[in-house]
Amino acid sequence: IVEPKGKEDQQAVATSCPHASTDGPHLRACRKQHKPALSHVIIASVCVSLHLISYHLALLFFRRVNSSKASRDSETMATKEDVQDPRIPKIASSIRVIPDFPKPGIMFQDITTLLLDTEAFKDTIDIFVERYKGKGISVVAGVEARGFIFGPPIALAIGAKFVPLRKPKKLPGKVISEEYSLEYGTDKIEMHVGAVEPGERAIIIDDLIATGGTLAAAIRLLERVGVTIAECACVIELPVLKGREKLGETPLFILVTSDAA
Repeated sequence: IVEPKGKEDQQAVATSCPHASTDGPHLRACRKQHKPALSHVIIASVCVSLHLISYHLALLFFRRVNSSKASRDSETMATKEDVQDPRIPKIASSIRVIPDFPKPGIMFQDITTLLLDTEAFKDTIDIFVERYKGKGISVVAGVEARGFIFGPPIALAIGAKFVPLRKPKKLPGKVISEEYSLEYGTDKIEMHVGAVEPGERAIIIDDLIATGGTLAAAIRLLERVGVTIAECACVIELPVLKGREKLGETPLFILVTSDAA
């Protein structure tokens, strides 16, 4: 505590204490009276500063803990995606490749042998179900024809309805259609009017993605009526044909990739 030295300091003390004068015993008494009050102010200021420092240190600590946890969770998810499901090799080995079918130069991916293997077939359905169950999917749209094999059991298991997407003139009721390009000419895919409602979330299922034209048409068809496409899912992909590039921003999930095309 600084002693009042100049005239102005002595006047300030005298003003704050009506019993004090600028000299003599009254000034000394006033000094004694003010010393404890100033000490209390200093102690209170130090306490507040310590509380603020403690608060900021705690906040920094929790932010670092949360950041570390988020980083670990992200790494765990990435690891799960990177590690191949042990069921996949069995599924891949159960698919037969037949050369020159249906015409010379085509390596046909035959899933009928997968269907004959009850374990591989069950594993295929289980992997899709595990991926989509509890994700708010209300529509499983299956592309004709082999999407009709995998779509219905997935739909039943996740509590969704199955909607068939068919070739022209196969559905009896009123339909909406979407055209897509083939190597030579065009084709259409159709769906019953009223099969889906705007705002529903759907996945599109097929056995294989090659050039991606059919899946792209299925996406456009469903989006036209206000359905959100969560993902397309296929058992097999032929990456050399770059079919996923036609799907735009719609994610694609596949089990097996094949270089045979």
